[in-house]
Amino acid sequence: MMLKPARLMLALIAVAAAPAFAQNVATVNGKAIPAAKVDQMVKQVVAQGQQPDSPQLREAVKKELIGREVLLQEADKQGYGKKPEVNAAIENARQSIIINAMLADYVKKNPVKDAEIQAEYDKYKAAVGPTEYHSRHILVATEQEAKDIIAKLKGGAKFEDLAKVSKDPGSGANGGDLGWMTPAKLVKPFSDAMIALKNGEITQTPVKSEFGYHVIKLEESRPTKFPSFDEVKAQVAEGLQQRKIVAYREELLKKAKIQ
Repeated sequence: MMLKPARLMLALIAVAAAPAFAQNVATVNGKAIPAAKVDQMVKQVVAQGQQPDSPQLREAVKKELIGREVLLQEADKQGYGKKPEVNAAIENARQSIIINAMLADYVKKNPVKDAEIQAEYDKYKAAVGPTEYHSRHILVATEQEAKDIIAKLKGGAKFEDLAKVSKDPGSGANGGDLGWMTPAKLVKPFSDAMIALKNGEITQTPVKSEFGYHVIKLEESRPTKFPSFDEVKAQVAEGLQQRKIVAYREELLKKAKIQ
């Protein structure tokens, strides 16, 4: 059946107008909320792994955007958009978004390579060392105090009892126990003296460090429990990535004319 010219014109107008209506999911007091805004927020939620795209998610996002628009219109009506502190916060947010976008792009163009991650892992593993130690210590202010403690230990006094006088309150209250540690976590004079001991031995002379004088007892030792490469690969990569960003920032600072 052929349409009359007037009806044909109305039909064409309806078809032409349909895409425009489809581009918006709602209007709030005449202000349109574009479907593209829903798409953008849904993508963010999905990318963050919070939940998959679904009609329920899109409906929730739509309601969220409508709620925001209602609040925004009321805030504008009350003049909050003109407050200096609000504009300053908006400017700070704008700067952060722009900077983060640039840095994200920089990371994509300068990715951390697997060889770099492996090298960093090997370096850290070597620094930690193959052995960890369970030790105790008594920290005092003077060399003579340390010598007196060593003499008492030789006379049969218990290490745990003498540790109560230690300047290190944390370990002193626990019999001088430092728990399991690798040499890399301890000051060098202490670690050098500790690894020279055999299980159960006590240092025969005071060990001086920046903290005072130590009397050290090695309880036992064992192979270091070190995580595998795959277990820490992502963490190491993140650290290297942050270093690249810091280096990039420093490079830009050097080039900048700062007065």
